[in-house]
Amino acid sequence: MYRLSIEDRFAAAHNLRNYEGDCERLHGHNWRVRVEVGAAELDNQQMVLDFREMKALLKEALEPLDHEYLNETPPFDTINPTTESLCRYIAERLGRRLPERISLRRVECWESENCGATYLPPRPPEESSNG
Repeated sequence: MYRLSIEDRFAAAHNLRNYEGDCERLHGHNWRVRVEVGAAELDNQQMVLDFREMKALLKEALEPLDHEYLNETPPFDTINPTTESLCRYIAERLGRRLPERISLRRVECWESENCGATYLPPRPPEESSNG
């Protein structure tokens, strides 16, 4: 299995619902997002995927979030805009855009230098035994 990782950033504001503490109030973050994809084989250029293409796919997945108030942005208008929820949202948007031979392995979102979450998408059965 080959793996490729990229990072990007976006800025957004949110407040956590049903939370007792400072984060219940409106506040913003400069989010850092790291994505890892994998492929069993390299393409004809000996790549998992061209970094430029991967960066463009991630940028497209993040575009609806950038400089937005997340609590008013679907699906966060109905679900809590936690770091964990952001990871899954990004994974779902990005996963739909990847070439079929490439699997999304992990999405990490960092709301600050010291606080982040990771989402590991379910893997197809044929990949589960291969690492």
